[in-house]
Amino acid sequence: MLLGLVALLLAVNFGLLFFSKPRRLDDLLSGEFETAVERLSNGTFQVSVRTPMPGVSPDMVRLWFAEYLRTTEDYKRWHPKAHVWMDWEAKQPGILVGASHLVHEYIGPSLMKLRINFVDPKIFFGSDPNDKDRFVACALVGDLNMPVNFGLLCHAVSQTAEGVEMRSRFWLGHIAGRGSKFSIFRLAWLANLPMIRFAAMRRSTAKHLQIHCFEEMSILAGFLPSLSHSS
Repeated sequence: MLLGLVALLLAVNFGLLFFSKPRRLDDLLSGEFETAVERLSNGTFQVSVRTPMPGVSPDMVRLWFAEYLRTTEDYKRWHPKAHVWMDWEAKQPGILVGASHLVHEYIGPSLMKLRINFVDPKIFFGSDPNDKDRFVACALVGDLNMPVNFGLLCHAVSQTAEGVEMRSRFWLGHIAGRGSKFSIFRLAWLANLPMIRFAAMRRSTAKHLQIHCFEEMSILAGFLPSLSHSS
């Protein structure tokens, strides 16, 4: 009986994985895009945030991440209430890919200590979506102190008549170990079973992230034009 129950649970989990919808990427670059929190059938959350940024250019946003964002003071300006501390790891001037943004920030009521490792957008899109009218940044998001990632993100900034529109998307619940192959987090596939994700992940967490992203990107839109003009 126990073996039968285990077999049933495995069948349900892998069935959910097999029939789950893929991560949406196409609407980050064009077409309709809605701010939303969606629980996917594989148990992950897909969080979408649309932020209009009037008077801003794609290059201003690129420069913010690659050049201007250097100190905790800069980071706190980005969101005075939620941002606490930051540093960079493996950061080279003007280059974002390969760098890890190390942060302490409040997302909702929780103080999160995160490592945001920026990667080549080709990993997500298959080709580089960046051009003169678009800036795209993608990253793996994990715990700052433990060798485990638990999310993915992409920010796509596209030119509009008024400035730019940022389309941000996060996928929460993609667990992957970092570092040593002997780490306990190499057993992360267990945490990626849909039923584990459904049990462990709360919609409130995804909603807090959605609100946080909209707030910080709206604040950024407010001061980026003056920052760029003064540089």
